[in-house]
Amino acid sequence: MRQLYPCLLALGGAVLALPALAQSEAGVGGVVRNDAGQPIPGATVFLKGTLIGTGTNREGQFSLPADFSDGPVVISVSFVGYETRELELSKPTPDVVVTLNEAVTLNEVVVAASRVEEALQQAPVTVEKVGAAQVQRLPPPDVLAGLNQFKGIDVNSSSMVMSSLSTRGFNSPKSERVIQLVDYFDTQSPSLNINSGNLTGLPELDIASIEVIHGPASALYGANAFNGVVLLNSKDPFVTEGFSARVRGGQRSYFDGQLRYAHKIGKRFAFKVLGSYLTADDWLASNYGPASLRVTPANNPAGSPLGYDAVNRYGDVSNTFSPAQQLPGGTSPELYGKTVFMPGFAEPTLVADDNKAKAFKVVPTVSYLLTDKVKATVAASINRGTASYQSSSRYRLRNFGTNQYRGELRGERWFLRGSSTQDFGNNSYDLGFLGAFIQNSPVAEGTATTYAQQFFGTYNGAYKQARAAGLPAEQALAAAQTAANATQLDPNNTRFGELRSAIIKDSRPGKGARLNPSSLLNEGNAQYDFRFGKSTSLILGASYRKFRLGSNGQFFSDDDQRIQNHEVGGYTQLSQQLLDERLKLALAVRVDGFKNFDPAVSPRASAVYSVGANRQHSFRASYGRAFRSPTQLDQYIRLDVGPVLLLGNVGKGFQGQALPGTTPLPTVFNIAPLKLERLSTYEVGYRGTLSNKLYIDLNYYLSHYNDFIGAQRFIGNPDGTLTAPTRLLQVWTNAGQEVETQGGSAGVNYTVDKPLTLSANYSLNVLDRSRISDENFQTFFNTPKHKFNLGASGTAGQLSYSANYRWAEGHLYETPFAVGELSNYSSLDAYVGYTLPRLATTVQAGGANLLDSNNVQVYGGPNIGRLAYVGLLVDIK
Repeated sequence: MRQLYPCLLALGGAVLALPALAQSEAGVGGVVRNDAGQPIPGATVFLKGTLIGTGTNREGQFSLPADFSDGPVVISVSFVGYETRELELSKPTPDVVVTLNEAVTLNEVVVAASRVEEALQQAPVTVEKVGAAQVQRLPPPDVLAGLNQFKGIDVNSSSMVMSSLSTRGFNSPKSERVIQLVDYFDTQSPSLNINSGNLTGLPELDIASIEVIHGPASALYGANAFNGVVLLNSKDPFVTEGFSARVRGGQRSYFDGQLRYAHKIGKRFAFKVLGSYLTADDWLASNYGPASLRVTPANNPAGSPLGYDAVNRYGDVSNTFSPAQQLPGGTSPELYGKTVFMPGFAEPTLVADDNKAKAFKVVPTVSYLLTDKVKATVAASINRGTASYQSSSRYRLRNFGTNQYRGELRGERWFLRGSSTQDFGNNSYDLGFLGAFIQNSPVAEGTATTYAQQFFGTYNGAYKQARAAGLPAEQALAAAQTAANATQLDPNNTRFGELRSAIIKDSRPGKGARLNPSSLLNEGNAQYDFRFGKSTSLILGASYRKFRLGSNGQFFSDDDQRIQNHEVGGYTQLSQQLLDERLKLALAVRVDGFKNFDPAVSPRASAVYSVGANRQHSFRASYGRAFRSPTQLDQYIRLDVGPVLLLGNVGKGFQGQALPGTTPLPTVFNIAPLKLERLSTYEVGYRGTLSNKLYIDLNYYLSHYNDFIGAQRFIGNPDGTLTAPTRLLQVWTNAGQEVETQGGSAGVNYTVDKPLTLSANYSLNVLDRSRISDENFQTFFNTPKHKFNLGASGTAGQLSYSANYRWAEGHLYETPFAVGELSNYSSLDAYVGYTLPRLATTVQAGGANLLDSNNVQVYGGPNIGRLAYVGLLVDIK
């Protein structure tokens, strides 16, 4: 039976009532409530100076073991959206009631910006933090794709579960300029260097928060933290125990099931098991406009009787007629120099029954407290998924996945971490190769004539016959096209299915379309945070990573053995607080070494000054230099996509001959081997609150890129010379001129009352193209100049909701696969949840792009249309 003691304790501004709860006499226990007297489930309670912690249950109750033999202990109580309280207790206290007051946004704690905990108001750069409650309200199916509703964050989706993030420009479907981390472990695929949305991340049920750094962060994170860092923080099984399960279903046969179980055994041991499975009818691309001349130099316009290379048709093989060709009856001289294209096959035709998007994750974790201040954690992350991916071609990643094994030893101010990641292509295949190899297959077993030869022979014969019958040239071309199109293999023919299946399973270069890379990435890193008094901090850190690349010669130049590559780096950051902790100065610098490039030095200097009675206005300024190491594909690719051969560029460079019709370049020129891309950014910003209701975050940046990495196309020999035979090549190279970008973002949140918070943000990103002299140089900026979001969210009793409207201006989008202009695109997303406390269940409903507006985010990619759902969330603490 509980007894109530009528004593109250005022400590540090928090009011503590002391009811006697059934808790251990040797420890600390009690309940956490908000200022309305309601319990706060899921609040975090730690013994300060140790790693011993727990979370509150559904009634807000907690219990912690505590040792008072060395004097008083301090407990730290926190919950997202509330001010953290620290309470000093001199003896075992089993019945503390802690009242938390709602927090101003500036009091949020972030760790990504400086690699140590700090209040958001003192973060030296633009950073966005998304809490667990916000994560649950983001639209399906990919939680990271939902981040595009926050200021300055751009997301490109090339499939249902394949998304990439960037800030401040230079996005792409593989997001090579942003590092994506789960608990500071890199989640990229070693072979493709892609961050595929949340495909290799965490189930949403285990995401405690997401932090996104805008702009350069190489000073603390090294290579490729060029345009930002995305950090997913998982829930600690010591703190967040219990069972959670979520199931959702909706349009396009969408099903998403997740579960999480975490349990603490005694004081020292805790574990958690996560699992998720998602499936839906995938978004498939359907752009049948003509490919850009940058991609297919000899292309014809749409509707041409010669045919044309369409963006999302594959196998539209071409032939340029010439006197040298040996066609039945001879080639018509009127066709000399004309390029004719086969119709090819649409993406849904080639994908066929692989049209389901899938994502499967299993993440077991075990943690053990070696001492009160040292914790060991080991975990595995097993991920498999099916999705479409776009880079040099359109790929169907079928059961593509990664296995990551990681371990961490962590103290209060230090850590040692190591991980090993291996990826698997499994049954993935290249749509371009699949279509082309079908066309170049024999028309029947045992014959030498291919469908392509039959097509072009028929075209030539029908044209000559039409001209002989007196038809004008244009009508004869149309007649020839009709006759030739009839010879292309019908997808309903059983032979089409047989060829498709055989080519997908065949991994031989030049013969099959299967992509089955299996590369490894081993990483290790360490950090120590030295404290000198209350106001001075010095962190020292180091990291090492080694790639072992394998593709069996399919797209790397690794015919004989794995390619090995490595990077090593060390960093330090000194921070000092002055003027009654209103001014925070920080200086960070990092040095990195590489196998293929010269060492790089990345400094960052910053100042943050807070004014106001409650330090509610914060002004920041920073200067940072960053660098990007070319991706492993940039360095070692060897991939023939038909019209062009893609080659890595870390050898001796290339001699090139300009494409016909390009005047800025000399007739013959030299392309130097790749160097690191470098960036210098100046940033200023302001964060502040007015009347604890209006929150404002503004920033402006100016960036200068040197040795900018882009694609260069030219005529040359794959061996780097101009000796015959030559062909169209594309290599990655560094721009000779400086590339400048500038822009900024503004975010405003206004809390009308608890049931209603209004939000709005605007982002501006501008590329100065006047500095780019070579018309053939591709920047891959791929970012709208103007973008805005309007939103509303809140809670009213057991009801929670959110709604967001996003609009982005159309812009040029460049990938090696396709180049073209995107139209303006938009999306209206919404969520509503109603909690039934006695059942520990929340009924959910919502959707993404509810108006089914144009939402093509990648040129050559699909329209990400409407996806509405209903679901249930069970959360037993």
